[in-house]
Amino acid sequence: MQSVALIDYGSGNLRSAEKALVRAADGRADIIVTNDPAIVASADRIVLPGVGAFAACMAALSEREGVIEAMNHAVHDRGAPFLGICVGLQLMASRGLEFGVTPGLGWIDGDVRKIEVADPHLKIPHMGWNNLLDVTDLPVLSGLRAGAPVYFTHSFAIFPSDDADVAAWVDHGGRFPAAVARGNLAGVQFHPEKSQSAGLKLLSDFLEWRP
Repeated sequence: MQSVALIDYGSGNLRSAEKALVRAADGRADIIVTNDPAIVASADRIVLPGVGAFAACMAALSEREGVIEAMNHAVHDRGAPFLGICVGLQLMASRGLEFGVTPGLGWIDGDVRKIEVADPHLKIPHMGWNNLLDVTDLPVLSGLRAGAPVYFTHSFAIFPSDDADVAAWVDHGGRFPAAVARGNLAGVQFHPEKSQSAGLKLLSDFLEWRP
């Protein structure tokens, strides 16, 4: 049975992400909540959740000795499929611009910055259900059609330097990326664990993804 390392670095949505992955796996995968570098380095797939500020999450991840190095080995040396969720997606960027400049993992060239809305009636954070736009035709996103409603709660978003890395968009007083993908890397700004059937389909497709 394939193993999925769900990275535990104190993220607020860890348990809900675990429950959703277990449900989506339906016995097809062993979901392991861990910050053990040896387990991460050898896992078949890796999921990085995240809730909160970019700098705090990056600091917490960095404090788990050897975990970032193990993630890099699994993802870049072995080609293990990777999924980042919410701030877990944002940490893939070159840097975050929340409370100063904080270096990220550097897996996707670009910045994480605050969403700017043109309509003063729209509030930040962007919270609640919203429809995806221009979803890329990738196997890992096959269950997410354009117009699919998913659940967001965030004030910052990743803005890749190359739009080719954007796999889906969303509009909240202006368009910004809702998902990114490159090679064996994928990330979503929304919460699959809160997005009902669409979210479970995404997680199920990730478990079958062969990039």
